[in-house]
Amino acid sequence: MVNNQISVAPRKRRGAIIWVIVGILVLILGFGGCSSYNSMNSLSHDVDQAWAQVQVQYQRRSDLIPNLVNTVKGYASHESEVFQKVTAARAGLLSADEAAKQVANTEAPVNQEQLQGYMNRQDQLQKAMGLYINAVREAYPDLKANTQFLDLQTQLEGTENRIATERGRYTDIVRQYNVKITGFPAVIFAKLFGFDKRPQFQASEEAQAAPSVQF
Repeated sequence: MVNNQISVAPRKRRGAIIWVIVGILVLILGFGGCSSYNSMNSLSHDVDQAWAQVQVQYQRRSDLIPNLVNTVKGYASHESEVFQKVTAARAGLLSADEAAKQVANTEAPVNQEQLQGYMNRQDQLQKAMGLYINAVREAYPDLKANTQFLDLQTQLEGTENRIATERGRYTDIVRQYNVKITGFPAVIFAKLFGFDKRPQFQASEEAQAAPSVQF
């Protein structure tokens, strides 16, 4: 009887130790999970905010287009061949601008397909703007002395620089976020809480080039 009591005591101690270890592991996982979730959630919001700033600059470029078109209209010469080129280029510009607005949204894209679809429209708008400006340059060389047009030129150049800057910030923040959710042990909690990788810009060098606005 005494031997049985003695043999039971070590088993109880081992059981208690196991439960203590399990409790410690649960606490560690709990604190680790909370920390990982908060960190990933914060970076996810940073990505959304960075994307919003990218869109702000694209919208700024779009808002300048009507002013650019209206300024050029004052130099129109309906009977000239170059006017026809300007008219065609302007139609292409306005069409590309409308197409870009149709895919605009306030949420950051969640996959590469969504991002590429958005960027394709923006790249088409950028190329259409370049074609329009080149046509205007050929048709109305004296525009280089127009104060209003010079101001628009400066604003367009500044906007393209801002677009490049905000895209760079977005790229950097997405990189930080993607590294965070794919590292160990955060990857475990990322899958548990539904944090997925965010897409990155993959535009060609030609698409990233700003349209020529040098008159």
